[in-house]
Amino acid sequence: MTPPPTIAERRPELVTRELPRQRAAWTEAATSADHKAVAKLYLGTSLTFLAIAAILFALTRLQLIVPDSTIIVPEVFNRLNTAANATFVIFAAIPFVLGLIGYIVPLQIGARGTALPRLGQVSYWLYAAGAFVFYASFLYTVPEVALSPLPPLSDDFFSPSNAVDAWIAGVGLAVLGFVCFAVNLVATLNSLRAPGMAWRRAPVLAWAARAIGYTLLVIGPAMLAALAMLTVDRQFDGVFFNPGQGGEPLVFMHLSWIFFAGCHAILIVAACAVISEIVPTFSRKPLFSHTAVTGSLVAIAALGVLAWMQNMYAEPVPDGFAFFAMAAAVFMLVPVGLLFFVWTATMWNGAIAAKAPIGLSIAAAIALVLGLGGQLATAVIPVGLQLEHTAAGHQDTVMVMVGFTLAAFAALHYWLPKISGRTVSEGPAKAASALILGGSLLFALTMFFAGVDGQPVDVFRYYEDDGVSTLNLFASIGAFAVTIGVLVELANLARSHTSGREVGHDPWGGSTLEWFALSPPPAHNFDAVPDVRSAEPLRDIRDAIAAREAAYVPPAPPPPEPRPPSFAEPEPNPPGEQPAPVGDPDPDAKPPVS
Repeated sequence: MTPPPTIAERRPELVTRELPRQRAAWTEAATSADHKAVAKLYLGTSLTFLAIAAILFALTRLQLIVPDSTIIVPEVFNRLNTAANATFVIFAAIPFVLGLIGYIVPLQIGARGTALPRLGQVSYWLYAAGAFVFYASFLYTVPEVALSPLPPLSDDFFSPSNAVDAWIAGVGLAVLGFVCFAVNLVATLNSLRAPGMAWRRAPVLAWAARAIGYTLLVIGPAMLAALAMLTVDRQFDGVFFNPGQGGEPLVFMHLSWIFFAGCHAILIVAACAVISEIVPTFSRKPLFSHTAVTGSLVAIAALGVLAWMQNMYAEPVPDGFAFFAMAAAVFMLVPVGLLFFVWTATMWNGAIAAKAPIGLSIAAAIALVLGLGGQLATAVIPVGLQLEHTAAGHQDTVMVMVGFTLAAFAALHYWLPKISGRTVSEGPAKAASALILGGSLLFALTMFFAGVDGQPVDVFRYYEDDGVSTLNLFASIGAFAVTIGVLVELANLARSHTSGREVGHDPWGGSTLEWFALSPPPAHNFDAVPDVRSAEPLRDIRDAIAAREAAYVPPAPPPPEPRPPSFAEPEPNPPGEQPAPVGDPDPDAKPPVS
């Protein structure tokens, strides 16, 4: 009988007709929603605009290098000044902060990604579209609004061209992208922290990101509302800022200064957070007071926004509001002073490693101290009234921006090994930091004295009889030094990103979780996320490994194995027995007769 046929067990099969095509690197980066890819786009774009802003700043100072200069015509000077302001604040500084925290903070809190990755991707492309719209205006009419298009000078009667519309559209798209990023950031920080990552254990940069996210959610809609109302006034005959029909131009000034004061506070918070991350790592000591630093960052973010009317002392602001703004600006001295005390105490008796990140951090701290000290002076109402709209009244802001730039370079020196797996060259960084800090001090001091002598801010021309020729000459030299330093450091970073020295995953001996990931991190960030038990989780992991190695006892060697039976000695025959025959028995042999 024929047996039944055997039916094989079903097994899954993988059938492919062709191998998947590998997409180009730029296509992968442009379409990826991974927070690291989006953050790298933010960082690369913002650093490009930082170089453009430095060049524009140098061009404006080229016009003022000698009295009664005619190198640049007034219209071009106003356009360069407008582009320089918008480029640095909107298209360089704030996007750099978002790119840095967008890359590092999810790693620091032990997250495998962000809560709303597509929203983070949309935020970048809104920002990029805003920058494109703003700079596309150079093909027809460049905006001439300085820092902000204040009505009524920006309405359709005084500015009938589409230059103001380009400024509104470009800045509005960028600010909308910042708000989208803030929503994603806040959702990630609140829902994707690692097990045990309570806020009392969260890193300083994560605390700064939280403060920055909530600040953007406050100041971003305020600026969008101001731009929307100005658009209605210009395009649809609105009356929001038309004083002849019951409007109030001062409302736009309030809303815009809320935004720019918030941006100013964001840059200070980000710079102080970077310094607070770098100082303990290179001092080989824990941060002197984690609670004091995180509380100070939150206080700076809040007080910086509340002090927006510090820039409006010369406007018809009620005295009570002016005194409130002065009090908020003066009280900011407390958290700032506490931060400098914590940094000094952390470095005291520490084994400081003389590397570029700590050097750039110290230079940034010096610039911040000078800038914030100047802001404290101008916050006093009589001094602010005397110096407002003069070159002297804005040098504190210049030093804060320089301090932020130095802190940004320190952050890239510190975290670029995590982003690219390569370190940044030390020599060019030292030369660039000396040029930036020295040039900014020369520029700020000379322009302060020029402003005291009566030179207005953003002036196009001055004359020999004004007595400020020498001061402007040295100020221009300082501005050129700053520009050269920024360009040198940017070139150093670009070269090191692709050809720097390769290092391991934790070249600095850090204590936060981003150094637990690979360099560069994979798409999922971590293979295993450890439980967090303190504010220095990676140091806890190192201590646990060291304790395990110290307590390790090697096992005892195994007993010797017995000899194989084939090599055993034959046992002797008992008495009276014949020895066993050796070899094959003979078939013809007779048995022995007993």
